[in-house]
Amino acid sequence: MYKRFVKMIPNMFTLGNLFCGFLSVGYAAGGQFSNAAILILIGMMLDSMDGRLARMLKADSQLGKELDSLADVVTFGVAPAFLVYYTYFHQFGLIGLAIAGLFPLFGAYRLARFNVAATNSNSNFFTGVPITAAGGIMALLTLFGNSIPQIVSTVIFTALCFLMVSRIKIPSFKEVPLPKYGTIVTIFMGGLLYVIYRGTYAQFPYLIYIATPLYIAFVAYRFVKGKNKKHID
Repeated sequence: MYKRFVKMIPNMFTLGNLFCGFLSVGYAAGGQFSNAAILILIGMMLDSMDGRLARMLKADSQLGKELDSLADVVTFGVAPAFLVYYTYFHQFGLIGLAIAGLFPLFGAYRLARFNVAATNSNSNFFTGVPITAAGGIMALLTLFGNSIPQIVSTVIFTALCFLMVSRIKIPSFKEVPLPKYGTIVTIFMGGLLYVIYRGTYAQFPYLIYIATPLYIAFVAYRFVKGKNKKHID
């Protein structure tokens, strides 16, 4: 029973990632765009944990890999698409909805191509922008959208759609001492520390107070794990 529960832990994080995507869509539909964007970022944190937990607990499974792909399509494909639609493209009606729908379509294709080619791929490079990174970028653009012209966000949205399915080699940055996709989340955290320093934190949505300790705990875990590994070596 205990071993069975341990093997379920990584899948719980993956399902948490999926649930964040679902909640993000709901928040976006309700007009709480900042909270919707933060839920996508929380999903990124959970996505960066499940694989490492599976390896650490020796709980890797084909079920977990398939579940991870499904969760990524929802949280980093469907949720950002709805977020972009409600914040930028809603003014174009059905055409805007169709344009926003391109994001999960391209993302799902890129993810399927990655899964098929995973055994033959170079671990130092991604072919095309990962759907997780693309979804995180769109979440950040929405979170700080008041200071970014709409045309810029539209261009970045279009570029990310095509970059996801492109054959461009993107460095994986696996040797950089940050969590997976940590660069994007670290930028978010840096911005958060700045607004706290400026005393304007009350203007930000309450879900930040869930994202912050979650990210700090994960960074601390990675730091301790890295030190232990060096000590063993």
